[in-house]
Parts: sequence; structure tokens; C-alpha cells
Amino acid sequence: MRVSVIGGSRIGPSDEATAVEVGKLLAQRGHTVVCGGLGGVMEAVCRGAKEAEGTTIGILPTEWRTDANEYVDVAIATGLGHARNGLVVMNGDAVVAIDGGGGTLTEVGYSLVFDKPIAGLGTHDVEGVEACATPEEAVQFVESARE
Repeated sequence: MRVSVIGGSRIGPSDEATAVEVGKLLAQRGHTVVCGGLGGVMEAVCRGAKEAEGTTIGILPTEWRTDANEYVDVAIATGLGHARNGLVVMNGDAVVAIDGGGGTLTEVGYSLVFDKPIAGLGTHDVEGVEACATPEEAVQFVESARE
């Protein structure tokens, strides 16, 4: 399946390690990573997926595919700015949220609107987000929610 991974564009070492591990686990289990294609959680999750020979899709807020981080396989330029957040969520079968601010919160909202199962790792405490303690737990949750 495709799993949208959402989160902060600026992150610390702990959230970076979490995102890399989520990317690795998703790729090892044969899932495609969908994200916003830029830095922070987006770059880290793509890096993890690529380390495990996975596939990554970046749905960019800008008009230029070249703005994607170096670990994105398929870059989709939208020119929509933050309005592209809905597209990030819509293109996944499930969602993992890591950290994040206001932009991530909009993606959490879209996840709920589009009835996507969503696992949270240190992110917003919102009804409908399954709080998970580890990357493994988050991946297991999104897999079981889509069975």
C-alpha cells in the first residue's frame, strides 16, 4: 500500500531517527512512501525508505520538481503551497504523523476528513489519531487498519 508520512519540516535528531526508521520499515514491508517531498520528516522518511530500497513519492508545494529532496523517486510539482497538503493525504491508504506544527495539523485534519487511518508518533493529540510509542507500532497500526 501507499502510506503518507507527514510531519515537521524542521526536526531534531530524535524525530529524524524516528522518521528514518518509519521509512525503512515501510519499505521493508513493500509499501510506498508518500510525503510532501521537502525537508525534515519528509526527507528523513524518504532517506530511510531508500536505504531499504523502497519507493518514494513527493507531492511538492512548489512549481518545480527539482525542489524535491534527493531521496524522492517521483516528484509531483503542484504550485499549490500548503493547499497541496490534502493531496499528500489523499494519495496514501493510511497516514503516519511524526512531530509537526500547523501544516501537519492540517494534514491530520485531512486524514480524518478522508477517513484515513492515522498513527501518531509525538504529534498532535487529536481524537482519531492512534498514539504510538515506536515506529514499529505505527507501521503495524496502519497495516492492521487497512486489512
